[in-house]
Parts: sequence; C-alpha cells; structure tokens
Amino acid sequence: MSKSQEDVLLIVSNVKNKKCEGFLYMMSERMAWMPSGKDSFTVSHRYADIKTQKISPDTKDKIQLQVVFTAGGANTFHFNNPGGRSAQIADRDAVKELLQQMLPRFKPKINNELAEKNRLLQTDPDLFRLYKELVVTEMMTSDEFWASRTNKLKSNQVEKDPQDVGVSAAFLADIRGQADGCNGVKYNVTADVIKSIFRTYPTVQQKHLEFVPDRMTEEEFWTQFFQSHYFHRDRINLTKEELFADCAKQDDKMVEIEIAKVENNPLINLTAMSDYTVVQDDSNRQECTDTTSQINKSLIKRFNQHSTMVLKTCDKKRRVDNNGSRPVEESFNGVVGGNDKQPTLPESSATVEEVSEFSKRAKLKELIDLSDLKEEPSGYAGPVLKLAKRDPYLHGPTPVIGTHYTTGDELLNATQAFTHDILAWSSHNTQVMPSSAATSVLFEMAPGGCLMQNCSVQQINLLASSEVASEAKILYNALAELLRHFWTCFPVTSKELEDKAVRMNESLQRFHKNKLLPFSSKHYNNNLTSHLEKMLEVALKKFEVWQSKKLSKRT
Repeated sequence: MSKSQEDVLLIVSNVKNKKCEGFLYMMSERMAWMPSGKDSFTVSHRYADIKTQKISPDTKDKIQLQVVFTAGGANTFHFNNPGGRSAQIADRDAVKELLQQMLPRFKPKINNELAEKNRLLQTDPDLFRLYKELVVTEMMTSDEFWASRTNKLKSNQVEKDPQDVGVSAAFLADIRGQADGCNGVKYNVTADVIKSIFRTYPTVQQKHLEFVPDRMTEEEFWTQFFQSHYFHRDRINLTKEELFADCAKQDDKMVEIEIAKVENNPLINLTAMSDYTVVQDDSNRQECTDTTSQINKSLIKRFNQHSTMVLKTCDKKRRVDNNGSRPVEESFNGVVGGNDKQPTLPESSATVEEVSEFSKRAKLKELIDLSDLKEEPSGYAGPVLKLAKRDPYLHGPTPVIGTHYTTGDELLNATQAFTHDILAWSSHNTQVMPSSAATSVLFEMAPGGCLMQNCSVQQINLLASSEVASEAKILYNALAELLRHFWTCFPVTSKELEDKAVRMNESLQRFHKNKLLPFSSKHYNNNLTSHLEKMLEVALKKFEVWQSKKLSKRT
C-alpha cells in the first residue's frame, strides 16, 4: 500500500504491465502500478532509480512507455484506454511529461571520488576481492579501507581546477521549434540549454526560482519564455502582464553599467563612426544614418547585449602583478612600475584639446612600455619584510640555558682528524668465520639441510591446486590489510586510536573464526595456514598485553 503522506500526482487506468490490467500511480517520489482488484502495489520504481524513459514510435500499434533503470534493466507499461488510440496517446503523454519534470529533481549526483573508487575496483580484480572480503563482510569500514589508498585516488584525479565550459554565442539559435501539426510549435529544451540560458540571462533564472514550481510548472514557464517579448526582441508591442516584461529593462541597466566600466581609448574613437560609405555625398549621409538607426537599432542592441552577457559568463579574476601588489588595471592609465617620467597632468584650466593630447600620450606610453624590460630603480630596496619579532631574525635562536658553543676552528680540526682516522683504518678481525664455512652453515640451516629435516622445500603450487592457492592468497591479503590497520594503532595516543584498536581486534577474531578456521579445517593436511595463525597470535597477544597495562593503570 502507498503511504498516507505520499502525494498522488496522477492516476492512469487501463495500463497493462506484463499483460495484466491495472492502474498506474504517479506520486511525489515514485511511480507504482497496482493490478485491478487488488489494494497493494506489485510494481514500484523510485524516480531516483530511473535513468531515462522511452516511448513507442507512432508507427507501432501498441502505445507503450518504457522506463530504464540506472542499475540496469527496464520495465514497460502498455496504455490500453478503451477510448481509442488518441486517448491512449493522451494518457501516455501525461505520464511522459510528468516524468520529464520529476526525473531531473531526483537525478543522482555521483561523487567524483566514488566514481574513481568504482573504476579502481573494476580494473583491479585483486582489490575488488579484498574489498569483498573486508568491507562487504563488515570487518572494516569503507573509509578505513580507502584511507591507505588515497595515493591511487589522487594520482588519477586532476589537481588543477577543471576548466569551465563556456557558453556558445549561438546557443539560442540552436533552439529550433518543430511544428506539432496543430498550428503550434514545440521546443526541445535540454538541461544544457537551460543552464546556458541561466548563465547568460540571470534575470530569467531569478524568474524561474520565483515562479517554479509554486506558481507554474516547468513546461508552462518555458512556454511563456518562448512566447514572450524577451525572447522575440523584434516585437514592438509589450504588455505589462508578460512574465518577462521587466527582464529586458534590467538587462539594459546591466549593459549600461558594463559600458560605463569600459575605458575610453583616445586612439580609437568609435563614436565618430557612422554607417555610410566613402563614395556617398553629404546629402545622403543623414538620411542613410537615420534609416539604418531606425531599422537596426533594436537588432544591434540585442546582439551587443547578448555578446556582453556571454562574455560575462567567462569572467576571471583580475590579473595581479608578480609582486603581489594591486591589479595592473588599477595602475595609473595602465602604466606600471618604474620611476620613468610620466606625462604631466594638465592643469584644471587646460582646454579640451590639451586633455585629449595628454590622454593620447598616456595611452601611447602604456602601449610601448613593458614593465618586464625595465631596470629596477637605484633606490629600490626590494620588498618590505614584516617581522613580528626582530630579535630571533637578527640573532638566531637563543638558548634557554647557558652552554658551550664550538668555534669554527674547532669544528674544522675535528673534521680533519676524523678524516685522517678513516683513511688510516684497517680491519683486525682475528675471530671471523671464513666465507666457505658461512656458506656451508647457511646451506645446512636451509630447508632440506641436516638442521632442517622437518621442513619441506615444496612450493605452494605443488601442495595445493590453483583454486586453493588463489583462496590462500586472498586470505593472506585480507589478513595483511587487517594487521596493517591493527599495528598502526600502536602506540595508542588518542581516543580514536583506542577505539580503532578495539575494533580491529574484534575484526581479527571474526576473521579467525569465519575465514581462517574453515579454510584450515578444509585443507588441514597441507598446513597452509600456520604462518597466518602465527601472525594472528602475535597480534592478539599484543592486544591482551595492552589491555592488561591499561587496566593496571586504572587500578
């Protein structure tokens, strides 16, 4: 049964699932199907588990909708409304449009680190088996397992910040409407297009946050956007009832602010240009200019505003000079560094021509002077060193108590004497075993020698089959991982290490009971687990000694 607090958004009857008639429920967090004559759901899919949806082509007799899951697999629903094909398509489209609204809200966002971990487990079979032996069986947590493998994770990650994808200047032109056959136009708006619209037009994003989903649905919002004067800038009449009526005005103010920030270049006077050719006479100049201004004013304004907003999406931090001083843009007229002679500022009573001449000289000096090629001024003392305490910097570390310091001459004499002793040293070992005797002893102490008669020199592949050897290798790797985490807890210097030591001790005991003992009893003749048992015994004994010392300190 559905929970009482779940909101049912849509109920569609006459929906078949696996040839059984029933009802399809679209709720706030999942979609579910209930067979006819029953009061419980037999099919339930969370929106977060659905990757995408597919619909049957128009040429197919059956009207179907298929949901594809993120974990793999799919489920198909057949709409069988007795009202005919048009009613079946209407039911299918209602479910499809609701899914289009709900799926983006529950789309899972996979962490980059989690994706990298999954990639490592898929590409490294040994690591995957070790993960199943330790983490899946809850002998250690996932964080503890990956803590020792951070180098593998970091080596495959990009250290620098990822490069932001810019906004295409033609992203609005790529949105093309398609006729729906009923004197209407349909726009296919993807998530990338919506993101580009929001980045380029922040006012549209503000409207979206304000109206969706409280006052209107996602589909209604974008329908009004494409019908608005804000999208079709060539419209003349603008009603106040339109949702985006004030967006154009806000963008105009923003563009005016950007224009005010632009520095006037005295070498390029754009305001003196006009739209007429050289061959035209003065009689046609004013007429051509007025006509062009009336026809193209709104279009040119729209292009400039669109280009400005696209460039603003790629704004970066202001460039700072190498000395860590203020940004280059804030320097006087763009001229940086040095004590070179700067153009003299004109007096307050200077004419317009003098001010213009001064601006041109300053701009020319900015273009021809390169700060990197300038020499440092004679009085330049370098960067200022700010010290909180000057005495340690000037005199070096001061001893807490008085002591005797060795002079440089004494150190030099001691070094020369040590060098002389090293060069004059010779070996006087009279009671050293010769190499032949040492080799003989090592041979006798090796497996198979007279002193090691009980030890076998056989390899593990001769003692057991490849499957048993592979299983023993997994046990070795798993125990080595557990022991490594166990021994890193000592010496215990914090509460976290103490808790981890207790937890690792419990994991070692479970490993001995659930993994090692069954394997040892199955292959007791081969004696493959003796070394594992010795390592476990040493670790458990270490824990007991630590526990006894801890209890003795408390008493």
